[in-house]
Amino acid sequence: MPLHTRILIGLVGGAVTGVLVNLTAGGHATVETVISNVTDPFGRVWLNALIMVVIPLILSTVALGVAGLGSLAHVGRIGLATLLTFFSLTAMATLLGLLAVNVIRPGRGLDPAVTAQLMETYRGQTEGAMGLAEGALSIDTFVRMVPRNPVAAAANGEMLGVIVFALLLGVGLTTLSRERAQPLVHVLESVAHAMVAIIGLVMALAPFAVFALVFGVTARFGFDLLGSLLAYVLTVVGCLAVFTIAGYALVLKVAAGRSPLEFFRKVRVVMLTAFSTSSSNATLPTTLRVAEEELGIPPRVSGFVVPLGATMNMNGTALFEGVTVLFLAQVFGAGLALSQQLVVLLMAVVTAIGVAGVPGGSIPLLMMVLGMVGVPAESIAIVLGVDRILDMCRTTVNVTGDLVTAAVVDRWERRRVDVREA
Repeated sequence: MPLHTRILIGLVGGAVTGVLVNLTAGGHATVETVISNVTDPFGRVWLNALIMVVIPLILSTVALGVAGLGSLAHVGRIGLATLLTFFSLTAMATLLGLLAVNVIRPGRGLDPAVTAQLMETYRGQTEGAMGLAEGALSIDTFVRMVPRNPVAAAANGEMLGVIVFALLLGVGLTTLSRERAQPLVHVLESVAHAMVAIIGLVMALAPFAVFALVFGVTARFGFDLLGSLLAYVLTVVGCLAVFTIAGYALVLKVAAGRSPLEFFRKVRVVMLTAFSTSSSNATLPTTLRVAEEELGIPPRVSGFVVPLGATMNMNGTALFEGVTVLFLAQVFGAGLALSQQLVVLLMAVVTAIGVAGVPGGSIPLLMMVLGMVGVPAESIAIVLGVDRILDMCRTTVNVTGDLVTAAVVDRWERRRVDVREA
């Protein structure tokens, strides 16, 4: 049975069992003892195993993503146009998600008593969150973005400092000769592959952990959370659909000079492959073939943009992360100030670089962003059971964004050649 099916069964089983326990024996001392001493500890150990890989995963993948650009002088115009398009699309997608979740507020339908009980139950996990739980940004936040000691920053969970160090490490590698840079690149590649392998091992226990965590939540709080979960799923899928149909269509028409209808007709096989595999990496060969044969994008453009996009251009993932963080903050009654939401926007864009192009690869990084804004990492269990369908949808948006970017860069390059020849 596929893992996503088993996780869904774990979610449904935990939710049904928990609701029945809540209706028949809610508040009983025995129920609280079982949750506190059996289900919650097991779920938290599983979550700790996922959080464990975040630092090495961020360090290796972000550094490799930047180092993979090669010499900045060698990359030149194509690289600059590609990166600007990547980050612009990712920022637009995340902003759309944040606006939608602020308007729809899918996590605000809970009874105030339930919200208060949630906050009291998880108060211990929200204390000491990684960096931004106490409120607005300060000058000290920006100072600590460049850590004196990156090892200490990693140990203290100062993720902004770790990300800045990883970015600078990648830039430093681009300035070295191939002979000097390659040994460290090989080490970082091995670390990245090992972390993805660990995620795979940990996710094998996901059905049981999701059952345990969701059982604990629903046994304590009953049916209320499930209605909010449905609103959350509809919000994420709706935002992804709007960004694909309207956002990409606008960029294609204005920046790429292509017909959106013709573009989507030609790339439909890529979208279907991405939807079915939930993996940018698995879709990569098909994406390259369609870019060159169907869209007529030259290999020197598609061969640079598409593989880089499979690592760095995660528009759908960034949108999903932004919506999820704000949704869970609403569920737990943790109102985020505008400055904190701007940090969520920034972190969603930056951590999209470090997302492994495999199913579920965004979960550890999402837990890190939750911790930064003071939302307990345990709350990820609320959305984990429905993540498979959301993963399929956001991967489709991610891969389509790679082809949109390739079309934009191709037009930019053609215009430059035409001007030079004229």
